[in-house]
Amino acid sequence: MQQYQKRRWDLTELLPYDKEIQKVFIEIENCVSQIESKRNKLKADMDGSVFREILTLTENFATIAGKITAYSVLRFSEDTQDTEALAIMGNVENFLTDMQNRILFFSLWWKSLTDDESNRLLDSSGNLKYYLDRQRQFKEHILTEPEEKIINIKDTNGSGALLTLYDMLTSKYDFVMDVDGKTTHNTRDGLMVYVRDVRPEVREATYKELFRVFGNDETVLSQMYAYRIRDWAKEQIGLRKFKSPINVRNKSNDIPDGVTVTLLSVCKEDSYVFHDYFKLKAKWLNLPKLRRFDLYAPVKAESKEKIEYSQAVSMVLESFADFSPEFAKLAGSVFDKQHIDSDDRTGKRGGAFCYGVHPELTPWVLLNYTGEPRQVATLAHELGHAVHSLLAQKHSVLTFHAPLPLAETASVFSEMLLTERLLEEGGDSSRLILASAIDDMYATVLRQAFFVIFEKTAHEMIEHGAPVNELNRVYMELLREQFGDSVDVSDDFQIEWITIPHIYHTPFYCYAYSFGELLSLSLYKRFKEEGKSFVPKIIKILSYGGSASPDVILKEAGIDMRDAQFWHGGFTFIKEMINRAMG
Repeated sequence: MQQYQKRRWDLTELLPYDKEIQKVFIEIENCVSQIESKRNKLKADMDGSVFREILTLTENFATIAGKITAYSVLRFSEDTQDTEALAIMGNVENFLTDMQNRILFFSLWWKSLTDDESNRLLDSSGNLKYYLDRQRQFKEHILTEPEEKIINIKDTNGSGALLTLYDMLTSKYDFVMDVDGKTTHNTRDGLMVYVRDVRPEVREATYKELFRVFGNDETVLSQMYAYRIRDWAKEQIGLRKFKSPINVRNKSNDIPDGVTVTLLSVCKEDSYVFHDYFKLKAKWLNLPKLRRFDLYAPVKAESKEKIEYSQAVSMVLESFADFSPEFAKLAGSVFDKQHIDSDDRTGKRGGAFCYGVHPELTPWVLLNYTGEPRQVATLAHELGHAVHSLLAQKHSVLTFHAPLPLAETASVFSEMLLTERLLEEGGDSSRLILASAIDDMYATVLRQAFFVIFEKTAHEMIEHGAPVNELNRVYMELLREQFGDSVDVSDDFQIEWITIPHIYHTPFYCYAYSFGELLSLSLYKRFKEEGKSFVPKIIKILSYGGSASPDVILKEAGIDMRDAQFWHGGFTFIKEMINRAMG
């Protein structure tokens, strides 16, 4: 069996040395100058071949700019306290803002054409037709070129800088736990290991420590969020005239507003599925009622032995290979290329992510591996993202990224593959595995949906002048609605929202998790019913990347995302999992 070692990733494919940055800047500026030289040729009746030349230059710019951006972000993620990495990221952001402003004229011109004029040129766009069509969907929301340039500068040094400060501040937090007579200092990822401890008092202490540390900066973090909301409203609603704060995200995801309304409504309506599960789990744990502290408690004592990193990697790759050798081979390339940073260390960005840079490059994966069983599922999740990216290699750099609602498809599906393999080997551990999987389904479906419901309320309240501390009350009300009478929620959780990076970084992102989980469960159910004959259909769906609308892609699987019954079907699958756990 191949041995896999925890190590830092290798970024040399993006940039061999820091000092090479200036050479890359020169290359980008030369590309920008070539695009600028075409400005006087931008006419409604221009020749299609010239239009294609500009598109090729645009792809070249996206390729080079994407690589240097990835390098700066990944370098910073290695150590958010590294001042040199922070300086590199700031220099790259500011330089690219200037460059993007210089070529902004092309996208503004494209959006200004009539439908007849644009349709003629679309015939010369090759595989970029959907990309160009998507740009035109925003034509009602563009401003003048000088205004757009000012906003780009504002975003880089305003809201973008605010988010960097949020990351820097929260990444250096030290969480102290006294367990088994020992005092430990933990990163956030290290701390959250204890929420799955078998002892109720340890689980409670974990959350109290999380909220103690974040609570020390509650005023600052809350105010950061308020500034983020106001900036979002002033630009997107006030200037660009989007219909609502969430309409911005829906447009960027190419999802009709009605679909998210239906999705969130179904999540509310079917929340009883999880209520029933939490009542059942309380019985398994011999508790009169589950507390929010106990939500992820193991249903029976787990072994305290850690899962070695190499074993975890093998488990994931083997579960992929059972499904499709191609899946396993693509996931394995992340390790072959040394594109994974898996250590859990202070200063490193918390959590986990997969960064797809370019169709011809294997994605980079960040993981804070602690040896806990949950981390194996996290590894499967992020490698699923990598496979999704690699399956879209045939597309342009401008169209290979899957839209957010579909971006979770491969990752969640990959977790299910791992879960099924563990169940086949589990024996007496089957209930433990199923309960852990259902816990994750709650965290990915209902929890994320209620984050978005909270965001919708928060954006409206802050825009209408409500004090930031009012958000604590609203968050608690939504928590109690989310859990009904199945879980006791202490007041400690009223500030939980300030610990959620997504609501700061990418407003309304989180419904993509609910969307992706329910979609993936539907696909997985069909795979179990149809067997290996369904594998090519899943591969085809993932191979689209972002080259077609979610509506078109989902029709490949016979799915109508506007149909509430489809979303109810995802909850039906969850009920089946719960029944399986009871058996």
